[in-house]
Amino acid sequence: MKNKQMRWQLPFLILLIIGTIFILRRHSNPPYQNNKGRIFGTLYNITYQSEDDLQEEIEAVLNKVDGALSPFNDTSIITRINRNEEVVPDSFFMRVFDLAKIISKETNGAFDITVAPLANAWGFGFKAGTGVDSLTIDSLRRYVGFEKVWEENGRIRKTDENVMLSCSSVAKGYGSDVVAALFDKKGIKNYMVEIGGEIVLKGRNHKNELWKIGVNKPIDDSLALNQELQTVLSISDKGMATSGNYRNFYYKDGKKYAHTIDPRTGYPVQHNILSATVIAKDCATADAYATAFMVMGLDSVKLLCARHPELDAYLIYTDENGNMATCVTDGMKAYLQEKP
Repeated sequence: MKNKQMRWQLPFLILLIIGTIFILRRHSNPPYQNNKGRIFGTLYNITYQSEDDLQEEIEAVLNKVDGALSPFNDTSIITRINRNEEVVPDSFFMRVFDLAKIISKETNGAFDITVAPLANAWGFGFKAGTGVDSLTIDSLRRYVGFEKVWEENGRIRKTDENVMLSCSSVAKGYGSDVVAALFDKKGIKNYMVEIGGEIVLKGRNHKNELWKIGVNKPIDDSLALNQELQTVLSISDKGMATSGNYRNFYYKDGKKYAHTIDPRTGYPVQHNILSATVIAKDCATADAYATAFMVMGLDSVKLLCARHPELDAYLIYTDENGNMATCVTDGMKAYLQEKP
């Protein structure tokens, strides 16, 4: 009788064991989730290894960043500061504000969040362009300069009410950092957070490889249709950002006007750097320096990177013969899959 009972019980026991193994394997190796959407006027694409779909929480923290830094949000902290209202900035705003001040000093003003009046005038800001001439530029430059804004007793102070701020050159990178911090808090070890091309990477992808990120060739492409790659980078545990003038520009009277404004002159940059890709400890830092490098020019970037070996850069520029060339820091070479 006992042998007969065992024969009946054995298949159920085997199924129980198989089911237990399946559950344990699934728990120890969660699937990779992928969330896409819009924020900050651009697209986000986020991949992470988790049992749970966290898109609702992701969008909640991104909306907090938007509420701090978006000049298109009528109730955001930065908008209220630009309207000269008395407002207590939150930790999201202050993190970016403090970082911006540091990088402004490091780059001698090539990066400057007070560039907003000039960006607006040229048609690349959060207000419609007013048309520009040399007199307009000279008058607006009076309100530009990182030393014209500071924090005092929990408030942002300005030398003049016409000083305005724009964090568009760092907000996407910071947003990526905020989502990464959410994942870290939840113990997620493998993820890629990308917002408008600004990226944070940690751990490995679903193939158990380092994350592979392409750098586009800087070909004029205002519709973002060209996806031809210059090179591919293998990265983990870093922030990465790329800045270039090949997608945000316009022509007027036969002349090209790029969206990167030099805060020190008031005019769009005209030097030979076509795009700057930066890898740093976090994405906000990479984002800000990538913008600054587009303003600074090749020689100044080389000097700054020599002072800051924690920054890795991949620069694409036109040489004296008009040919496309690259300049790569020593640290960046470790990430290259395809050598320049």
